Amino acid sequence: MAVSIEDIKKLRTMTGAGMMDCKNALAETDGNIEAAIEIIRKKGQAVAAKREDREAAEGCVLSGTKEGFAAIVALKCETDFVAKNESFRALTKAILDAAVAASAKSLEEVKALKLNDRTVEENITDEIGKTGEKMELGAYEYVEAPSVAGYDHLGNKLATIVGLNIAGMDPQVGREVAMQVAAMNPVAVDRDSVKQEIIENELNIAIEKTKEEQVKKAVEVALKKAGINPNLVDSEDHINSNITKGWLTQDEADKAREIIKETSESKAANLPEQMIQNIANGRLNKFFKESCLMEQEFHRDAKITVGQFLDQTSKGLVVVDFKRVNLNQD
Repeated sequence: MAVSIEDIKKLRTMTGAGMMDCKNALAETDGNIEAAIEIIRKKGQAVAAKREDREAAEGCVLSGTKEGFAAIVALKCETDFVAKNESFRALTKAILDAAVAASAKSLEEVKALKLNDRTVEENITDEIGKTGEKMELGAYEYVEAPSVAGYDHLGNKLATIVGLNIAGMDPQVGREVAMQVAAMNPVAVDRDSVKQEIIENELNIAIEKTKEEQVKKAVEVALKKAGINPNLVDSEDHINSNITKGWLTQDEADKAREIIKETSESKAANLPEQMIQNIANGRLNKFFKESCLMEQEFHRDAKITVGQFLDQTSKGLVVVDFKRVNLNQD
């Protein structure tokens, strides 16, 4: 049976599949539109199965809000070309809208939501059939709070949402904080909400760094006292290189090695514990100021913190939660 161009166009409009795929499906079903749709959908499932082992590293990330609820959806694909395709972006937006409307609380719940009488997961499979690329719902995050706001960064690879503790706030206030989250990537709202394992790790790093610095200072003092430039002997490779260049004699090198070994061992064994703890705690405090959202310098005015910006906007206004999804490395 001959397939009409009108039927091909109609099937293409209904499915978004390529012209040849539509023509072949109609030819296989003797022009039966419904049967042709099913063939195209099955083709999408077959393509999805074939590409299961491929990496979906690109995609589209969007945020959306309604009163008291905000969400982020990341739909992932293989190439930036597909990520920028209008059909792919439209599907991402449709999934997001459905998730926000349903106040979805999990990725699995989002996958089961209905779009055009088919689940989100089935719609993604259909889109795979159109593009031939692996796709997956890569991330879903949500926030519930009296006031919410979202921010989509240019290029749609990064989106953030925030929740504030007072209802009826100007959306621009929340958006400013959401932009802060996008730019500065905080680890927590405030220092009280930083995970204990993160605090312990940062403190241990600070202690080790402080000890290394104290030992290094003692070694440099000892080397200078012996008439040796510390910069010429700061590593074994550097020592050997400087001997070759004639900047350091073998005797000087041997003497430097001896001083470094003895001074390092002596200083490491006699470090003042309280001083180390004080310096390390200072470094931890610096970490909190750089990594906790409410303590970070506000991106619009470095003279104030995010917490001060919010309190100036409305007394007692604070961030209660935030989420950030980024497809690229920070």
